[in-house]
Amino acid sequence: MSAIRIAARMRRIKPSPSSAGADRLAQLRREGRDIVSLLIGEPDFDTPETIRRAAIDAIESGQTRYTQTAGTLALRQAIAAKFERENGLRYEPRDIIVTVGAKHAIFNALSVSVEPGDEVIIPAPYWVSYPDMVLACDGTPVIVPCPEEHGFLLTPAALEAAITPATRWLILNSPSNPTGAAYSADQLRDLADVLLRHPQVMLLTDDIYEHIRFGAADNPHIVAIEPRLRERAVVVNGVSKTYAMTGWRIGYAAGPSELIAAMDMLQSQSTSGACSISQAAALAALRTEPSFLPGWVATYRSRRDLALQRLNAIPGLRCTAPAGAFYLWVNCAGLIGKRTEQGQRLESDLDVALYFLESAGVAVIGGTSYGLSPYFRASIATGAEVIEEACRRIAASVAKLSS
Repeated sequence: MSAIRIAARMRRIKPSPSSAGADRLAQLRREGRDIVSLLIGEPDFDTPETIRRAAIDAIESGQTRYTQTAGTLALRQAIAAKFERENGLRYEPRDIIVTVGAKHAIFNALSVSVEPGDEVIIPAPYWVSYPDMVLACDGTPVIVPCPEEHGFLLTPAALEAAITPATRWLILNSPSNPTGAAYSADQLRDLADVLLRHPQVMLLTDDIYEHIRFGAADNPHIVAIEPRLRERAVVVNGVSKTYAMTGWRIGYAAGPSELIAAMDMLQSQSTSGACSISQAAALAALRTEPSFLPGWVATYRSRRDLALQRLNAIPGLRCTAPAGAFYLWVNCAGLIGKRTEQGQRLESDLDVALYFLESAGVAVIGGTSYGLSPYFRASIATGAEVIEEACRRIAASVAKLSS
């Protein structure tokens, strides 16, 4: 009999579809398959030179020791300045914690606050990790569908209907992964009014795509719109998407001092502080005017427009223009029920994604993984030539399907 016993809570969660897809992609490429990937939500730009130089300088000046668990004071001060400058939010360094990526901040916030029986409202489509994080913390994810006719956004009526005495959190992601949907100031005002009627509900905002927006220049934040939510809100962000620093693994969260202190305590007994060199790089990022960003966003927008044009020309596929982030959320209802050349019937968006992978050599993720069907997510954080080739292959594979 083996002495190894995996905790029962691990049976509640599943691997990240993005990670699983990336593993399958790597396996197929090792086997010699030519695969075009639209899987990963990661900027394909290099980290700006000034940020890289700050990391090198930190190494050469000996900034290679442990930092405070919550992050260096200089970085937390810079984060506080960023919140005030860009979001109209005022926090002291003691209200801020630096984490190993934004995902780590979300997980820690849930870990220190969710108990068995607590419910967490998650609008769908959602980032794939939200429900599993809640399950890992013994909570209950409450999935609220946000259909296409509502712009994939949570409505006040849907939020009100989902709240129960057991509701502990609402997670709000804008612009969204996977849809790119973004809330206006008026829409956030309406959601805030609902939350004010339910003081037991805390709010977690995942703002990691805040600067990748294709419409209005303003970037409204629900806590700035309704400051009374501040004492029960945790604002999560990081440097990965804005500054092309995914591998540097720096996220951060701001919120009520008591909650941040609990996250600090948990972090002290798990990861400790984030990498000191990465913190020095993040400090340089937040202190530097991101002059590169408008050009990057313009590139994402041109890629978005290219992919929209190509995909919407394929019979059976339909996609609306996202307001932000770097994904397309493609409706594939027109392909469900069709048959492959081998006679296999496509029953779901997962079948569609698998068919594209096996027949066309194009990797996307089925929408079932994000809580809403029938769609698939395609990342446009890649070159225009890759997008062109992927769409050409998808069109050819769709043409082979029969009714």
